[in-house]
Amino acid sequence: MKEVKRKEFYLFSPFLRIFHWIMVTMILILFATGILIAKPLQVMTPEPFLTITSMDLVRDIHFVAAFILCASLILRVYGFAINRGDRLFPRFWEGHFYSETVDVALHYMLLKKEHASYLRNPMARASYAMLYVLLAIEIFTGFAMYFMNKPNGTGAALFGWVNTILGSEMMTHLVHHYVAWFIILFAIGHLYMVVRAEFMEGESEVSSMFSGSKILAHNPKDANEVD
Repeated sequence: MKEVKRKEFYLFSPFLRIFHWIMVTMILILFATGILIAKPLQVMTPEPFLTITSMDLVRDIHFVAAFILCASLILRVYGFAINRGDRLFPRFWEGHFYSETVDVALHYMLLKKEHASYLRNPMARASYAMLYVLLAIEIFTGFAMYFMNKPNGTGAALFGWVNTILGSEMMTHLVHHYVAWFIILFAIGHLYMVVRAEFMEGESEVSSMFSGSKILAHNPKDANEVD
């Protein structure tokens, strides 16, 4: 039996981990309630069985989840400020980033046996950065629609420009709706990659979001970013 020595790298702060699980929960709630808001069950069945009051409840749950998600971003920002491991964003300005991303992608598509060891591989870095962009779009378009009921209020003044740029509130609604689907597709791909890395490659991807640490057999190429 071959003995494998592993090294522990503390990576994710408690603030990032708490934000992560709040984000997971709120995204699921927002997506489920958003689907109902976009196409209420009353128009999906011959005999409506939900009242207007119950749809108001669905909207309220959607709005509360949105506010909780936005508030939890403070935890992410605070973790970014105090912990280097929370700052592993993609380095697009470094030439090797692109070749390493292709290398990792080929591995996940089962076209390559293995890839170099990373604390956070370049493809994951790029996908997480994309997720934050998608979340930002959802936040701005969501609040733009939310504050339309008070067109002369402060909220409308802060987010009304979104409807202006997109052309109409209807277009804002469509962008909000389809970006939500992109986030769910990201979540499916993310789940596949982290479970695969955890159980097939022993890279502590799932467990690190509970413990904050990754335990790796090889010295990762980006270890200098947290050491």
